[in-house]
Amino acid sequence: MPKAKAKASLENDATVEVDGRHVKLTNLNKVFWPKKGYTKRDLLNYYTSVSKWLLPHIKDRAMVLKRYPNGIDGDFFFMKRVPDPHPEWLKSCTIEHSDGPVTFPMVDDLASLLYIINLGCIDLNQWYATCDHPRQPDYLHFDLDPGTATWDAVREAALLVRDGLKALKMPCYAKTSGSKGIHIYIPIKNGPDSSEVQSVSKEIAHTLAQHAPELLTVIYRKEKRPKGRVLVDYNQNRFGSTLASIYSVRPNEFAGVSTPVTFEEIEAGIDIEDFRMDNVVQRLEKLGDLWKPLLAKTKRYDLGKMLGL
Repeated sequence: MPKAKAKASLENDATVEVDGRHVKLTNLNKVFWPKKGYTKRDLLNYYTSVSKWLLPHIKDRAMVLKRYPNGIDGDFFFMKRVPDPHPEWLKSCTIEHSDGPVTFPMVDDLASLLYIINLGCIDLNQWYATCDHPRQPDYLHFDLDPGTATWDAVREAALLVRDGLKALKMPCYAKTSGSKGIHIYIPIKNGPDSSEVQSVSKEIAHTLAQHAPELLTVIYRKEKRPKGRVLVDYNQNRFGSTLASIYSVRPNEFAGVSTPVTFEEIEAGIDIEDFRMDNVVQRLEKLGDLWKPLLAKTKRYDLGKMLGL
């Protein structure tokens, strides 16, 4: 993995060189987390440190930019199209939408990652499908959203979802959202389109909620959702939706990171705030990438069996 070489280390602006590419970094001393005192420089250093584990998971995928130019307490805005101007080496992915084509940036290397983070992107939000097959996801996933439920309820919900998927012989992997919930991903064989993937996820979520109505719900609208229930959100499987990526920092006060965890850790009682920008690198150095199996082309579940394809 290439390392970034800075021409200036403590200045507010700097230029780094990565594999012969020069990336200009600006406002490095700007505080992004006021209570923690973390700066934009700290954010860039974090992403540089996790890049060798992160990049394989977001490579070849369109990236939706969510920019926080003034840190977590400032306004944010979404940006789907490649910034103009942008470095000539920044790769892009053009995807047809109902209202025309949209050209998204891609983050395939460290230089591109630093460029995107320098724009004020705290979290990363990549597509579930690669650019060569943008309508055919290679993951089915569930976002366990607590709403008014407790974190203990979220952990219990994750274990119930795991057991349900295990009964279907679906391999699944968990990560904290870095914010309030847990994400559960199932690697699937390329083929079904996003609407078919969403239909399967909907059926599974409804079945799970029927079996544990005191804990789970599929009611999306918060004002109608029963209090204390964990939402098994399947809607994020729809075309064009995204969730915070693996190892993504989140714009909350504790600088949470969306971190892979084992179901044994969930059973043991982990807390959402156990995984932060200041400690995830050490965890990775010790345990490695727990989600490495999701990068494999083999052992992916064939949804075609459930869809009759």
